[in-house]
Amino acid sequence: MTNPQSIRPFHVNIPEAELTELRNRINATRWPEKETVSDQSQGTQLETMQELARYWANEYDWRKIEAKINAVPHFLTEIDGLDIHFIHVRSKHENAMPILIAHGWPGSIIEQMKLIEPLTNPTEHGGSASDAFHVVIPSMPGYGFSGKPTTTGWDTERIARAYGELMTRLGYEKYAAQGGDWGAIVVDAMGVQEPKGLLGIHTNMAKVIPADVDAAIWSGNPLPEGLSDEEKKACEQVRENKFYYAFIMGTRPQTLTGLVDSPIGLAAFMLDHDWKSLALITRTFAGIQEGLTRDDVLDNITLFWLTNSAISAARIYWENKTSFFAVQGVKLPVAVSVFPDELFEAPKSWTEKAYPNLIHYNRLPKGGHFAAWEQPEYMTEEIRTGLRSLR
Repeated sequence: MTNPQSIRPFHVNIPEAELTELRNRINATRWPEKETVSDQSQGTQLETMQELARYWANEYDWRKIEAKINAVPHFLTEIDGLDIHFIHVRSKHENAMPILIAHGWPGSIIEQMKLIEPLTNPTEHGGSASDAFHVVIPSMPGYGFSGKPTTTGWDTERIARAYGELMTRLGYEKYAAQGGDWGAIVVDAMGVQEPKGLLGIHTNMAKVIPADVDAAIWSGNPLPEGLSDEEKKACEQVRENKFYYAFIMGTRPQTLTGLVDSPIGLAAFMLDHDWKSLALITRTFAGIQEGLTRDDVLDNITLFWLTNSAISAARIYWENKTSFFAVQGVKLPVAVSVFPDELFEAPKSWTEKAYPNLIHYNRLPKGGHFAAWEQPEYMTEEIRTGLRSLR
């Protein structure tokens, strides 16, 4: 009988028939009429989606990313009754710091794969041996190659506990954790839970908004008096993104069945995360490359399609019991990186109050919500610099 705590190697090999079926479904798409506006205010635009479909069906090659995925070590292990998939790459350098890197929605391991080589092999990527990390990148429950929960309860706090158990199981007595999007919420929860061995966290989506301000943002009520211009700007940035995708996934995830039946429906929904990343991807499919390539975008969407995880991934919103951006009470050391096209730019005033053990705060010149994916060089340097004092 297999020990449920055993760590089993994992390899990706998608049958060719599934890729043929995907192309057939793309080519059979029934299209809506063009939007009645000249911008993206009605959502993902028809022209973008038709160009995406053309490229996806005729030029995109899944086998390229499959080879990149299989070029690093992958594993499965059962935690709390569920298989957790993860990448685990150890550095060749002595005294490397272990780090768990957590993705969110609509992300996956693909979002952080650009970080693996520069973090584990810094001497070949502008760093020194003392910057080295051992890298662990799990797939969230319900995402990618991880198991899909069949019962309720897999919220961010439970995922945080599972990630702490994963690092213990891998034999790491001291480590750091990093996250963006849901990954940021999970590592914040780890910071509150303080699992044995966790030295501190790095986040590129800081949970710093005071509770009263957060309540006013989401209710639409007037903001509290006395906010600085920078704090008011952060509130406006949250409000302008609207987050309607989060509301439907948070209340009716099973209703989104069409996303597992239509690859183009899935793609259109996944692209419309926030207005700045949608604009970036729209430009990408118009032939303007700014950090993300067409293949980058389709690698991630195709992974969701091939693993049939649109609904299982959406349920994290239904399970969630905390605010996306409000202060949680982390007392461990925290490093914060603020990218200009994030959902909101965390003011330093709020960040210092939210994280009393703030060890790093930096505003970057470029990058958005999916910073590891869009700007891996900046993210690599932020992780190195932000966590250096914990070594």
